Amino acid sequence: MHFVPHVPTEINRRTFLRTSTTGIGSVVLASLLQQAGRLSAAESQAKIDRWSGVITQPHFPAKAKRIIYLCMAGGPSHLETLDYKPKLAEMHGKPMPESFTAGMPIAQLQGQKLTCFGPQHKFQKFGKSGQELSEVFPQIGSVADELCVIRSLQTEAINHDPAHTFMNTGTTISGRPAMGAWLNYGLGSENDSLPGFVVMTSTGKYGQSQPIAARQWHSGFLPSRFQGVEFRSKGDPVMYVRNPQGITADRQRDVVQAVQQLNQLEDAVVSDPEIATRISAYETAFKMQTSVPELMDISDEPKHILDLYGTQGPDGTFAYNCLLARRLAERGVRFIQLYHRDWDHHGAVKEHVAGTAKEVDQPCAALIKDLKQRGMLDDTLIVWGGEFGRTPMAQGNGRDHHIKGFSMWMAGGGIKGGMSYGATDDLGYSAVHDIFHVHDFHATILRLFGIDHERLTYKFQGRDFRLTDVSGKVVQKILA
Repeated sequence: MHFVPHVPTEINRRTFLRTSTTGIGSVVLASLLQQAGRLSAAESQAKIDRWSGVITQPHFPAKAKRIIYLCMAGGPSHLETLDYKPKLAEMHGKPMPESFTAGMPIAQLQGQKLTCFGPQHKFQKFGKSGQELSEVFPQIGSVADELCVIRSLQTEAINHDPAHTFMNTGTTISGRPAMGAWLNYGLGSENDSLPGFVVMTSTGKYGQSQPIAARQWHSGFLPSRFQGVEFRSKGDPVMYVRNPQGITADRQRDVVQAVQQLNQLEDAVVSDPEIATRISAYETAFKMQTSVPELMDISDEPKHILDLYGTQGPDGTFAYNCLLARRLAERGVRFIQLYHRDWDHHGAVKEHVAGTAKEVDQPCAALIKDLKQRGMLDDTLIVWGGEFGRTPMAQGNGRDHHIKGFSMWMAGGGIKGGMSYGATDDLGYSAVHDIFHVHDFHATILRLFGIDHERLTYKFQGRDFRLTDVSGKVVQKILA
């Protein structure tokens, strides 16, 4: 009698895939390898192409192509810089009227005796437009006719980190996309060898230097390819941007291509948007090994340009960063953000404002003049301002944080120069005329780039999010 083995009439999926002699796994892998070969042979394909943006047709005629955002971190006192209040000077040393402060949010002065503290610097009129600015800004005063000074800003966060978060992302909730990420998502980049969003920081010698977290330039729920990249202005601007000794560009290219093929294999299986981001990041990183050293080499800048900015080289100063900002703008970087951490003046506001202003006055004016002489100011938007202002009440010989009214200036990129917009009350406490909320600020910037702020959205967790959340209006009066 012969033994007859049991022949299964059913086989489960796992057993079939594991034991099948047809080698389905091998067949799939071979197919993917073939696909990867096609992809790596055509680097121009969409996965590693320059991102062109989700807005294929502008909603409005665009006036700005790029933005240089000069962030005065710490909260500059509008009362010593851009918003002169003679009535506050008259009331110096007198009690602050309760009618201004009752029920209002105050930071460190909450519950303390509130005393008026008059402006510590004189103001003067500059330019044909007669713009009234502090005497601490003689160089910025020389370009006053290019400026729109906004004196009616309001924000919603009274401490530094959430205030920066709100100014950058339109919400105090950490983890949302920064404005630079939104712009690059919407419009794409004009340069495929540099990031579309670059951040640089500097620190002065006066006041308290509050830390600036990298989440201020994060992409949030947008693909990470849109997050900002921090460049250092001392040493290598980006870590590991130079090859180690003995590694040639050809060998580095081989490594990048091998990694790209592996990433493309995985993407073909799981179709994860972050893998496409990784592919693009590797390609950009490889190109940056050439483009970044060229960017940072300022030997081609004539002496009169270096003197204009007040820098002689990579010294980590705000002046040097402003020069690099112009070079980045020339190369098509969409969003350039410079932080200068030196404006938190809880004490010695007179001396410290004067010192900090001197650190930024000449470079800011130089940036405007340099862009203008190159024919770039008309389509380059420049913004100067902090995360909030300072109180009209004294904190010793300094000022506390303040959110009800503060100032900034804008220039170029479709902004009407030689004008001011909005006003605070007689003591500089609260914006009372043409209030300019942070959501309005964001809506107006997007409009300058040809974007309807209500139509640039991203679906996340079942909701359409946007930079301006559910608020914001375009301030037409300041548009050229």
